[in-house]
Amino acid sequence: MSKRKAKSVPKPIGECITQLHKCLRERFCHDQLPSTLEESEAQHKHLLGLLQRTAIHGESNSALIIGPRGSGKTVLLKCVLRDLLQEKEVQKNLLQVHLNGLLQTDDRIALKEITRQLNLENVVGDKVFGSFAENLVFLLEALKKGDRSSTRPILFVLDEFDLFAHHKNQTLLYNLLDVSQSAQAPVAVVGLTCRLDVLELLEKRVKSRFSHRQIHMLSNLSFSQYQERVASQLSLPDDFPDRSFAEDWNSGVQSLCKDRSVEEILRRHFNFSRDFRSLHMLLMLCLSRISPVNPIIKPADVLEASRMCFSDSMSNMLHGLSILELCLVISMKHLNDVYGGEPFNFQMVYNEFKKFLQRKSNSMYNFEQPVVIKAFEHLQQMELIRPVDGSSAKTQREYQLMKLMLDSSQIIEALHRYPQCPTDIKQWGMSAFA
Repeated sequence: MSKRKAKSVPKPIGECITQLHKCLRERFCHDQLPSTLEESEAQHKHLLGLLQRTAIHGESNSALIIGPRGSGKTVLLKCVLRDLLQEKEVQKNLLQVHLNGLLQTDDRIALKEITRQLNLENVVGDKVFGSFAENLVFLLEALKKGDRSSTRPILFVLDEFDLFAHHKNQTLLYNLLDVSQSAQAPVAVVGLTCRLDVLELLEKRVKSRFSHRQIHMLSNLSFSQYQERVASQLSLPDDFPDRSFAEDWNSGVQSLCKDRSVEEILRRHFNFSRDFRSLHMLLMLCLSRISPVNPIIKPADVLEASRMCFSDSMSNMLHGLSILELCLVISMKHLNDVYGGEPFNFQMVYNEFKKFLQRKSNSMYNFEQPVVIKAFEHLQQMELIRPVDGSSAKTQREYQLMKLMLDSSQIIEALHRYPQCPTDIKQWGMSAFA
């Protein structure tokens, strides 16, 4: 009885909010693997069997996991590795090397990373190798067990696999797949990619050494399941310190998910990306608005979080421009409206800007042309405008043809949110023509 009474004593709201933040942030930032993969059970069984044959029986293999972003490729691999490493023999022997095509941009960097992850920097030392293949063979030899009879099995995971196909001569892929085809060492090569045509990127000699095992991941998630995921991710667990607070919070979450405006926002996110990482970003932004003053998530909080998720980086860049630079962008907008998006040069923009100063503006000084040129060049450095072609480099800079990288809607949105924008400039920007 005394324990029950202790549990029923409500905690201060500030302490509950702190516990809430801790609980949900851990959930959003450290994705917990599901206990089972019901939708991908066949793929899980296939990949687990393949890696078991490498880790336990010393059989070399290669495979590709192919599917759109958010379809669960990484989760599948992590679940398989979790289940695989439950076996003691595998824990002792299996080595893992994780490479990413976005980070290891050439074979030299990739080889350095392989050496680091296998803890062989001291073994390699200052040795000079004639080729990539010699270096890789040396690393595999260094991993042989004490009796020199067998090498420890190695799993190579190549994330963004298609980017490795753009390396010079595809040397890394060739040598890894060549080892997996030969009896040199037990090696499993698993690539993850979004490209369905990835095999077309491989050279003939590389493709011939690939086992052609492909595991396809497709997202069958429905919108109702997506909504349920939102509710479950925001709900507090049964072991939350303050039970009454958790019940009130969970009740509020259920009401929130049934709100029509919230449903529309979630549908937009669902149609844009079914990746749970982007969903966690949305929920994290919602959570950041929770405080003792605002202890529940309101539809307005979800709307603001969604606006931040979908914020246009180009429009946001306009908020940091000077008034002069903003006026030049508006001049370019009007030139696009008049000439149907045809390229323009600085002189045309400057003339448009001078017309505005003469006719409409009472709030600005008449800038000298060299100052305006500097502002124009700054817009080019920010890549808000770009030269039409490379040959124009020989043209005098005032007459170099440029193209605006923004559309009218982005400029108008930026004008609405530009801090303390003069009224006549805002009206000039909103007008259809100069």
